[in-house]
Amino acid sequence: MRRRDIAELFALAALWGASFLFMRIAAPEFGPVVLAALRVAGAALLLVPLLGARGEMPALVRHWRPIAIVGLMNSALPFLCFAYAALSISAGVSAVFNSATPLFTAVIAWAWLGDRLTPARIAGLAIGFAGVVWIVWDKAGFQPGGSTWAVAACIVATLCYGVAPNLTKRYLTGVPPLAVAAGSQLAAAVLLAVPAAFAWPAVMPAPGAWLTAAALAFFCTGVAYILYFRLIAHAGPANAVSVTYLVPIFAVAWGGLFLDETLSWPIAFGCAVVFLGTALATGVVGPRPAPRPTEV
Repeated sequence: MRRRDIAELFALAALWGASFLFMRIAAPEFGPVVLAALRVAGAALLLVPLLGARGEMPALVRHWRPIAIVGLMNSALPFLCFAYAALSISAGVSAVFNSATPLFTAVIAWAWLGDRLTPARIAGLAIGFAGVVWIVWDKAGFQPGGSTWAVAACIVATLCYGVAPNLTKRYLTGVPPLAVAAGSQLAAAVLLAVPAAFAWPAVMPAPGAWLTAAALAFFCTGVAYILYFRLIAHAGPANAVSVTYLVPIFAVAWGGLFLDETLSWPIAFGCAVVFLGTALATGVVGPRPAPRPTEV
């Protein structure tokens, strides 16, 4: 990758890592439903005008049904689940669960789209899911002080993230990426509007909470989507997805810096196992296919 691509990769990881910090700060004041709604609404306010300026609004209109489903699976549900989890578990642990997204993506692609699983990918999936189970066992209600429902919410969010790219591949191939990004945020905002109205907090959140929610919406979601699709265009999907490995590092760093959060050694070990499994499952490490002989 070019130096500019590497810089954007780290900027994207820093933004997505910060999203877990911001959810930890804002979720107790707004509640999960309202915070998720504000997040997607703010991102839509940034992305939809940009889509119109680029003349790609007709693509959104033509494909609004599958884009709306992607909005549900890639934004509304996972943002809600992670905001709920932020009420009781640390930013770093939530981000570790998020890093398992490629594992769910690979399994769903195999089961639904018939993608081939090599022995290395199968081994990676087994290792990665073992790491997830390890973290679940440490954090869930199998021991005193566990956070069962928060862990379950993280797993549901990660599963949704695994479904969304397969939906996109199946129904939205060839659609401009910005149309998918902007349209999915707009659809998620519409889907969450009524639940958010009923869940609006009785006490108005403090100005600091509003600033945090705005940063989550505009920077960690809107700007992050722009960076992500720039990376896909300039560095390729395989390089763009490597951001998955950097997000938990930034989430742990932000949580430690601003909230005095720490990762226990068992969770750190589980994190390393998830990373190894994900790297094998996505082909980042492991055997490479032999090059085809050159025709003469």
